Amino acid sequence: MKQTFTIAGVGELLWDLLPSGKQLGGATLNFAFHAAQFGCRSAVVSAVGNDPYGLQILEKLQEAQLGTAYVQQNDYPTGTVDVRLDARGVPSYTIHKPVAWDFIAWNEGLERLAPQLDAVCFGTLGQRGETSAATIRKLLSHVNKQCLKVFDINLRQDFYSEETVRASLEQADILKLNEDELPVVAGMLSLHGDADSQLEQLRQRYDLRYIVYTLGSRGSRVTAPDDFSVMETAKVEVADTVGAGDSFTAAFVAGILQGRPLHEAHRRATETAAFVCTQAGGTPVLPDSLIY
Repeated sequence: MKQTFTIAGVGELLWDLLPSGKQLGGATLNFAFHAAQFGCRSAVVSAVGNDPYGLQILEKLQEAQLGTAYVQQNDYPTGTVDVRLDARGVPSYTIHKPVAWDFIAWNEGLERLAPQLDAVCFGTLGQRGETSAATIRKLLSHVNKQCLKVFDINLRQDFYSEETVRASLEQADILKLNEDELPVVAGMLSLHGDADSQLEQLRQRYDLRYIVYTLGSRGSRVTAPDDFSVMETAKVEVADTVGAGDSFTAAFVAGILQGRPLHEAHRRATETAAFVCTQAGGTPVLPDSLIY
């Protein structure tokens, strides 16, 4: 019988206000949604406001069968992001603050959830508010030793700090970052040499199991202490790239949890992200051919 793994996305939960209308989004939701499609039991750990946008998010989560047990409600507005797409469908974001997900509180529910987790995905954006940052740190400290702690760095606007990046790297087993984020991290942490050298310094310094390094249309690389995988990006008709990186992370983590070889997990992650790029918004239903 196939094992069911329990994963959580923790951090931002919001409406992406796109030119075509609003879409439920945030890396937290996107990761949990796609991990569920790969057979994981997914939890969304976040907060929404006591407002119409918040109620609509709770309804959408129920419809997607993700559940709302770990989505808190508070008196701050539900998160929204203004999204503009360039000619290639690549988004730029204006992220509003303060909002509900800046104030995720530690509670008994999270204390019970933490030891059940096989993987948890977090980033810098969800830690821009001190309340949520403290809760995320506490959640990471309460998971069991086997839990994969996935740091999808996700640098946005000025909502990150060297302190947050360092503390998150110290907790992480898997780091995911892109070609724009690596130079920022290298500057913070005094990494030297070319990209390959900088990635290896990160892997060794923070004892990372995997580093996922994405290069947009030029593909991606995954490094491990004793393994290496390189993939080209499939040529597809891009609708937009919203959520593609999160779907990549979900597919990769699901593969690693299932014991798939690195190259297979990486290939499926690449194929999943390519499909998501062909669809509007970050949470399309994946075809059966992509599911492990």
